[in-house]
Amino acid sequence: QVQLVESGGGLVQAGGSLRLSCVASGLPFSSYAMGWFQQTPGKEREFVTAISSLGGSTDYADSVKGRFTISRDNAKNTVYLQMNSLKPEDTAVYYCAAVYNWRRVRQVNDYRYWGQGTQVTVSS
Repeated sequence: QVQLVESGGGLVQAGGSLRLSCVASGLPFSSYAMGWFQQTPGKEREFVTAISSLGGSTDYADSVKGRFTISRDNAKNTVYLQMNSLKPEDTAVYYCAAVYNWRRVRQVNDYRYWGQGTQVTVSS
């Protein structure tokens, strides 16, 4: 049974930082690209960032470039999202997800496995 478990969300003031983690089990982790998505009430899940299976490539939404950093540790089956210079508009539930095809990392419907999400709230 595949599980993706996110942690690290919380309440932070604007300008602050958070580090999200996502631990995977039940899948060949190093064979999958991993992505982070955000979702706010009434909106579709939106792509934030992704990292290739071995970590050699990354992709970022324009809104987070220069502020967020994705990384992974395949020995620990874990992907991270370092979030710096947080803004109130970053407030959302953040989901990690696994996709097999790197070319499809921005396509939410191509992700095979999803975590349960972790809430990030940025106060102004």
